[in-house]
Amino acid sequence: MTSTRPPERDDVDAIVAQWAQQRPELDTRAMEIFGRIYRLSALMGERMEAVYAPFGISRGEFDVLAALRRAGAPYRLAPKDLARSLMITTGGMTGRLTRLTDAGLIHRVPHPSDKRCLYAELTDAGLETIDQAVAAGVDGQAFVADRLGDEQARALADQLRAALQILTTTPTD
Repeated sequence: MTSTRPPERDDVDAIVAQWAQQRPELDTRAMEIFGRIYRLSALMGERMEAVYAPFGISRGEFDVLAALRRAGAPYRLAPKDLARSLMITTGGMTGRLTRLTDAGLIHRVPHPSDKRCLYAELTDAGLETIDQAVAAGVDGQAFVADRLGDEQARALADQLRAALQILTTTPTD
């Protein structure tokens, strides 16, 4: 359901207007984009924490379970591969794996040739939890996408992909 009227002014508009008054020479177009992306990320993060809470997991723990689920049967990955996939430190990964093990959602499986490495593997309870949580998460995200409508949602996804490609393929000086 898209509206033909323009969106209401928001806090980012107010910030940009203040900068325009105080520093009129600044080009704040990027601030309008990234200020909204930061706010959107924070608000959706809060929404998703609330969605995952009934399953007894945080967003970070969801990310681990989801990475294991996406790996396919037997739903097993090495902690270093999980950390790399989720872009977190191995120390941060250790804490998540400990909490998920204590909750019975994963178990640790010895590597066949490297006894120092313990794979993380979904338990049956972990598989059931992630399958339910991912469905709830998609519904939680659809709250916004459905209200944008198909055309706006697709255009936004394409524009965000283009912005990500700039950041991931352009060397910084």
